[in-house]
Amino acid sequence: MTVFYACAVLGALGLIFGLALNYAGKKFAVETDERVSRVRECLGGANCGACGYAGCDAFAEAVVKGEAKVNGCAPAGEKGAKAIAEIMGVETAASERLVARVLCQGANGVAKERYVYDGYKSCAVAAGIAGGPKECRFACIGLGDCMAHCSFGAIKMQDGLCVIDEDVCRGCGTCVANCPRGVIKLLPASQKVMVKCRNSDVAREARRVCMHACIGCGLCRKNCPSDAITVENGFARIDPEKCINCGKCASVCPCQAIENLSASDADR
Repeated sequence: MTVFYACAVLGALGLIFGLALNYAGKKFAVETDERVSRVRECLGGANCGACGYAGCDAFAEAVVKGEAKVNGCAPAGEKGAKAIAEIMGVETAASERLVARVLCQGANGVAKERYVYDGYKSCAVAAGIAGGPKECRFACIGLGDCMAHCSFGAIKMQDGLCVIDEDVCRGCGTCVANCPRGVIKLLPASQKVMVKCRNSDVAREARRVCMHACIGCGLCRKNCPSDAITVENGFARIDPEKCINCGKCASVCPCQAIENLSASDADR
């Protein structure tokens, strides 16, 4: 009988506590907007933080509260932005797809080496050791910090240089944020012609440390039919809004510092 009474008491206590917890759960429940979960399903899911919020859940909540733009998730792309806009009952303007581009051609054998690095595989670490393993202080170090932080597997290292697969890249910008040299930039996918050098040293020094360094000669600017090129701080810059992707600048560049992706695609 003692065991029976003990079980009965425990059962009664369990029932009382259960009812109390159920009441408390309903009484103090925090109501959530079902749109948050719907928006969350439309996101890239990388929790990359490129939107400026602490992960996809935080961004979804911000969108529903009206604190974030419906097209604020780069990995979601235009399709995701439209889906979120439908959920929120708003319109979103079509935006140009951005992709990460490496503005450097300083691969092994192209950029001059200062020393052979055999330490911890980190660009950030190597950059702080005697200026880095490559003599060009603007060059891609090539140890893969960007690759390690890419949530989509769009980056690989090849011949000491970062290579990005634009078909896989979602334009989140994580690689941009984690490159200690600032070699990677987000550019419009439609921009097919670009200066792949940022060396602002004098022409002789730039050429000494890299075979494909821009020397700021201005030939590209003179041959540009749309006035899209300026030469500042020793290297050329192309305005994507003015560029018509004709590729004339790439064809006259004596150092092959300008790449024409349209021509590269045609050769494949």
